[in-house]
Amino acid sequence: MEKIVILTGAGISAESGLGTFRDAGGIWSENRIEDVATPEAFARDAARVHRFYNARRVQAAAAEPNAAHAALARLQAGHPGEVVIVTQNVDGLHEAAGSRGVIHMHGELARALCAACGLRWDAAPEMSPSDACPGCGARACRPDVVWFGEMPYRMEEVLDHLAGADVFAAIGTSGEVWPAAGFAQEAALAGAHCVEINPEASAVASDFHEARRGRASEMVPAWVADLLGGAGDQSL
Repeated sequence: MEKIVILTGAGISAESGLGTFRDAGGIWSENRIEDVATPEAFARDAARVHRFYNARRVQAAAAEPNAAHAALARLQAGHPGEVVIVTQNVDGLHEAAGSRGVIHMHGELARALCAACGLRWDAAPEMSPSDACPGCGARACRPDVVWFGEMPYRMEEVLDHLAGADVFAAIGTSGEVWPAAGFAQEAALAGAHCVEINPEASAVASDFHEARRGRASEMVPAWVADLLGGAGDQSL
């Protein structure tokens, strides 16, 4: 039975109203990464960083999964082999659509992390520098997200999955953020068939054996239908 490993990026959630780094007028266009998404930014102005992620948390909580998220949940349910979803996104839309065991390599907006003791818990809708860790009491609470310059979560596990993949797909990714940009090469070295699903070619498009160009909400359900033999409803 084929093992399918899927990497998703910001593009899969864009149609749910969550903007990518490159969207004009979006939440990222109004804030420099260096000011809100690095450990140095948090050390310099924790209140500003918390305000930024509080806004993102509200935005993500109001978003609904789209047809692409639903199709991947359907693939997990209907494929006889293993389907592993690795996401660069910090929203919970895969889970909201019904996917299980999603690997959040960049963390989750809905979770909080104590920088002092490492405890993790469900984040309050609004966090602030005055929050005390429920474990150790330190006022060192931060969003449980991976900032630029930090190591993504569960990388050894991800690489193990790539080494065992028969099919690897990257959906809605730019191919400009490492180490995820190298996943297709890792999977191909292990013998996987690599598919890129994106409106346009990514920066690492040449690493893939197959390209499907178009909106994720259209391309992903069609790809899943092909994998499942055309069975199943493609709607939400």
